[in-house]
Amino acid sequence: MKPRAYRLGRRQEAADRTKARVLNAAKKFLTSREAAHGFSVDAIARRAGVTRATIYHGFKSKTGLLGELYDSFASRAALRDRIGLAFRAGDLSAALRRIVAAYCHLWAKNRLMIRRLHALADVDPGFSRAGRGEWRRSVLTALVAQHADALGRVAARKRPEVVDVLHMLTSFETFDDMARGRRGEALVVRLIAKIALRVGQS
Repeated sequence: MKPRAYRLGRRQEAADRTKARVLNAAKKFLTSREAAHGFSVDAIARRAGVTRATIYHGFKSKTGLLGELYDSFASRAALRDRIGLAFRAGDLSAALRRIVAAYCHLWAKNRLMIRRLHALADVDPGFSRAGRGEWRRSVLTALVAQHADALGRVAARKRPEVVDVLHMLTSFETFDDMARGRRGEALVVRLIAKIALRVGQS
């Protein structure tokens, strides 16, 4: 390896370690009492032991930090692999069960942190979820399109409505509400998937 390439590689490793430390600090912040006062770059920088400028250099903006935080949640829940299983399902009912399971697992795995982020989004005008909900909608749209034959009874013009309902059913808010009390993730998946299947076949 050339000396310059080696130096660049070491620099990238250091930058990746710093980003990981910042993301870990952000997660710990969200589970702390301090989160009640708002999500700020300064608060995360203090927890991570870095400067505010370091965070902006690594993430470009507060929205960029939040976007990568959501991406880390998705990675922790193996979301892309689980979505892939939904698209490899042989029929509509299996596909809907798998896509519901994929998103319920994401929400269950990161429930407290996501609940705090969504609560902060309601009171912070500068807060953005970086289009994560729209990415989920695009996944659902593609899944519905893949099973167009099974949805033959549903007019093509009504399929966007099916996607809208599935988008609501796979949202964090639906999971968080359904998972109250003693309901575990598996039971919530069964309940939501049952409704989703009725929607898909109506």
